[in-house]
Amino acid sequence: MKRIFLLFTFLLSFAQMRADEGMWLMMLVKRLNGKDLQKQGLRLTAEEIYSVNNSSLKDAIVQFNGGCTAEVVSKEGLLFTNHHCGYDAIAALSTPEKNYLKDGFFAMNNKEELPAKNLYVRFLVRMDDVTARINGKLNPQMSADERRAVIDAEYKAIQKENSENGKYTVVVRDFFSGNEFYYFVYQDYKDVRLVGTPTESIGKYGGDTDNWEWPRHTGDFSVFRIYGDAKGNPAEYSLNNVPLKPKYHLPVSMKGVKPGDFTMIMGYPGRTNRYLTSYGINQLVTKDYIGWVEASKSAMDVMKKYMDKDTQIRLDYASQYASVANYWKNRAGTIESVNKNGTVADKQKVEAKFQEWANLAENKATYGNVLSEIEAYYKLIADRNLERNYATQFQRNAKYAVLPYRIGAALKSYIEQNEAGKAAMKARVLAGVEASYDGFHPVVEKDMLQTLLSLYKNKVPFDYQLPVMKYSNPAELANQADASIFSTKESLLKFIENPSLAVLENDPLYKFSGIMVAEAMMFGDKYVKADDQFAKNTRLYFDGLRKSMPEKEFYPDANSTMRVTFGKVDRLPIRKDRQYYGVKDNFYTDMKGMVAKYKKGDAEFDLPQRLLDLYKKKDFGPYKDKKGYMPVNFLSDNDITGGNSGSPILNGNGELIGLAFDGNSEALSGDIVFEKQWQKTINLDVRFLLWIMDKYHGAGYLLNEMTIRK
Repeated sequence: MKRIFLLFTFLLSFAQMRADEGMWLMMLVKRLNGKDLQKQGLRLTAEEIYSVNNSSLKDAIVQFNGGCTAEVVSKEGLLFTNHHCGYDAIAALSTPEKNYLKDGFFAMNNKEELPAKNLYVRFLVRMDDVTARINGKLNPQMSADERRAVIDAEYKAIQKENSENGKYTVVVRDFFSGNEFYYFVYQDYKDVRLVGTPTESIGKYGGDTDNWEWPRHTGDFSVFRIYGDAKGNPAEYSLNNVPLKPKYHLPVSMKGVKPGDFTMIMGYPGRTNRYLTSYGINQLVTKDYIGWVEASKSAMDVMKKYMDKDTQIRLDYASQYASVANYWKNRAGTIESVNKNGTVADKQKVEAKFQEWANLAENKATYGNVLSEIEAYYKLIADRNLERNYATQFQRNAKYAVLPYRIGAALKSYIEQNEAGKAAMKARVLAGVEASYDGFHPVVEKDMLQTLLSLYKNKVPFDYQLPVMKYSNPAELANQADASIFSTKESLLKFIENPSLAVLENDPLYKFSGIMVAEAMMFGDKYVKADDQFAKNTRLYFDGLRKSMPEKEFYPDANSTMRVTFGKVDRLPIRKDRQYYGVKDNFYTDMKGMVAKYKKGDAEFDLPQRLLDLYKKKDFGPYKDKKGYMPVNFLSDNDITGGNSGSPILNGNGELIGLAFDGNSEALSGDIVFEKQWQKTINLDVRFLLWIMDKYHGAGYLLNEMTIRK
């Protein structure tokens, strides 16, 4: 069906904006139409959402380990996030004997909480606009290198000015394709402990089958706690640390939801490309994502083969598999959505409007050739990008391909030291080896190396292959791994006790890895000028869009900075190809549907007997809906993307009603264009979360430190 909106892809005025589209910067909330939002159900002021001088909602929202979002829900630093966000930490804490991933876990007191390795959370302290400062030192005559040098110098100066001698982490980001700049001041806490997680069969219910699909019945949550020193400052893990007393924590509502209820989501969305041209989208769906999807699936097949046979391998590769599977389905779905929804055609209409303005006499010199040059660029890099996507999945998943290069530099430096230097350096080298080989299984890695290298050679056009990969025999290289010093942790540790530069430099994996990295850099250097010109044209294109439509206000793409999005509890149309298990008002799912999907012993749809027993007894306590059912998930029309996982979904009073955890397959092109009709957020109902904590796992004591509103 032909969509009737023309310009929604690229722009919205604040006066005309849909509440459900756009991921808004926190300091710009005051510019939104407050009266309109109040009519929709918002009962908070802009100052209560974002404040520098007073506690506000932003003080309860953290970036979770750099890739997800979490929220503080108690006066004792308790955190809620998604199960899939905590997955890596939970797997790392698990053993075959104490399999928290499979069996679940809840601490019954603070002493039982488990310190999570290499896990941190990040609080936003403040942000500010430095566009005028940076742009004031730039001019159109600068070369790309000169421009980068000026921007880098300003970034460093801004970071130094605001870090307070290392107390804070300062990040400067460009917005609107490099036309604007903002800095963000963060405070990081590194002592984060696992408080609880549901069994995997609840937290990941539906597995890959239900991922990105509705209806969902997934208890996608995990619980952590932030610790600091006695004064509340960040500190490395210590038994002396105490639970953090946060500036603000979210109250939790048990009132339930209904269609039309106001919703607000705050979090750290990763990346969107809402201003991508039709040429860029065509490149994604015909080249880039094709390679990504195929290589990801091959990597998943290798991991799955061994994970199904060995519990330890399953634990060690669980997080990697889940991450690859998630993006595999996302990219495949994006291709389908773009083609089905006519996204390219919609972009072309906007581009035609831009070109009409660009062809005016006063604009032509600067903007007239921008789109044609962007089109030429994508033709130039089409197969380069295809190669990069197959190569990227190879490097991400085949540890033998990159590990020798990463460790090799340290090993070479170690070898070149005198005895005193070796002694001073040895502990760091050994620690690096231990970290690199954590959860490493040679049988998996040999297969991964051979499989993904073979795929690369078969799928990448011959002229675009890196020479070292072009002329390597995948089976032979995999077999050579057995004789490599990098074969196992034990073989590398043995080498360190009697190191030899000649042995290192002649190692087959070390040579392959080093040559591959060097060739990739040289390959990229061939396109530096083209990439620089493309960056300039992209900047000019967005600048021209704004100038050609001065009555419009544009919202910024996501870039892993804190955002807020407004919407409402909403429905999806009932599809004839889906089973809804008795739910006729398609905005929620309940335990009836969850149990109906149950398949004993199935990897994706098994359920614990205890949960089945509780359901049979209808032992829902105070957590059931007033209509009598036990809610699991619900839909809203908020605008989110990857990185929003674990974000709180709030009602108009700023109370927690659920956790955002997924989008829907009908709108997987949502990172490129907001699909007005189809794009939804799938949320875990907080009442199901509390029920699992209390009734299933017996950790109801945690509710005593929370602010519960009934």
